[in-house]
Amino acid sequence: MGRQNTTSVTEFILMGFSIDVKNQMLLFALGLSAYLLTLSGNLAIIVLIRVDQSLHTPMYFLLGNLSFIEICYTSTTVPKMLWDLLLGDKKISFVGCALQMYFFVSLGGTECVLLSAMAYDRYAAICHPLHYTLLMSPSVRRSLLAVSWAVGNFNSMVNTAMVFSLNFCHSHEIDHFFCDIPPLLHISCSDTFVSQLITFTISGCVIIVPFCLTLLSYALIVSSVLKIRTAHGRIKAFSTCASHLTVVSIFFGTIIYTYIRPSSTHSMEQDRLVSVLYAIITPMLNPLIYSFRNKEVQGALQRALGKNR
Repeated sequence: MGRQNTTSVTEFILMGFSIDVKNQMLLFALGLSAYLLTLSGNLAIIVLIRVDQSLHTPMYFLLGNLSFIEICYTSTTVPKMLWDLLLGDKKISFVGCALQMYFFVSLGGTECVLLSAMAYDRYAAICHPLHYTLLMSPSVRRSLLAVSWAVGNFNSMVNTAMVFSLNFCHSHEIDHFFCDIPPLLHISCSDTFVSQLITFTISGCVIIVPFCLTLLSYALIVSSVLKIRTAHGRIKAFSTCASHLTVVSIFFGTIIYTYIRPSSTHSMEQDRLVSVLYAIITPMLNPLIYSFRNKEVQGALQRALGKNR
């Protein structure tokens, strides 16, 4: 009977945002603008890093991969959301929903670990400048990137398997604009205690461990920077971390709120709003934060546009 209930659901309905129909076109225009800005901004960073020799450093190697992840990350949810807003077709197949969750969770987990690797890069550059090239050698960079993708995919495989092994017999309406873990657990008619425990534990480790390592890196950075005698030196050292610290604060803050709390405290309305922050707004802001606050990226952009004097 359980198998029959599980396989009887061939599609879900993404309820999306609770807005008036008249406002859907406005929301579509805003979503499309954010998506295009995300694509163009992150693609610009990738191209700049590839063509400008001054950006062929470990930090920008990781930044380029972060931009690639952001493009894929937002592309797993936003196009479907825009399609729903434009045409009102809110249906998504069972397989399509599983694939959307898999890629979204995988890319999110990969980004968590990659942001931690970027914090380690800043720690190596500021605290051990004489050994920086050794600590961030090409082999180390490739290893950090491989670990990021491996952790993200493992996290996603476990979570997707646990969620889609449940029965969905009472409702197939997902109170969200994409297939995410909390809303799918909410509509399952199975006993979700074990699934919640496993997804909470696995996702918690993937989020909290990189977050703690990031905090540790910055604690060591602050300790090292405070030993610099001149105020100019301290400001210069802190400025190299400002962009990354801003991204870390926004991204980790929103996903910790969404995933690292008991399911009983979840409000679907609040979850949708917070999801907009980490699924749409953050990928759009990342290239703006890095480009406008980073003189090296600004210089590379000027050279690429032929405006360097």
